[in-house]
Amino acid sequence: MIHLQLFLAFFKIGIFAIGGAYSFLPLTEREIVEKYHWLSKSEFLDISGLVKIFPGAISVKYATYVGFKMAGYLGVAIANFANLLAPATFIMIASIFYNHTKAVAPVKSAFNMIQLVIFAMIIAVAFQTVAIKQLASLTSMLIVVSAFSLFMFTRIEPAVIIILAGCIGATLRFQ
Repeated sequence: MIHLQLFLAFFKIGIFAIGGAYSFLPLTEREIVEKYHWLSKSEFLDISGLVKIFPGAISVKYATYVGFKMAGYLGVAIANFANLLAPATFIMIASIFYNHTKAVAPVKSAFNMIQLVIFAMIIAVAFQTVAIKQLASLTSMLIVVSAFSLFMFTRIEPAVIIILAGCIGATLRFQ
């Protein structure tokens, strides 16, 4: 039964993970915390921090963690297959469609609108990942602006910025 539940939950996440990155986190939380109770809210938040450290798609890391926790290696395989099945199928179909219609004005307009909506969702998720009071200090704002600037205006790898921040935070015991 758990194998079918893993497949259905991560297939649903894979289908509705539109926009990638963080846009699917509310759905993921609903499925694995609220519906199936595979993780507690606290564990989900801990794993949210953990999955940001490692390379690769966040949904794959959630599928791997939850799949392994619930059903071992077979659970990992099932959850990841289900998670990737819909997006892989959709992108194959979309690539055919896009290559034939990318110059058509309504198609270009639709993609431009979708980009703006995804941008808004990513900003919303960003605000959900930190407590607003965390941003109230000058030090916090300096960290945010510095990380943003390093990411936007240098060629420093994002992973290096994250690792450096973690090292500085551990050294300074930043709260």
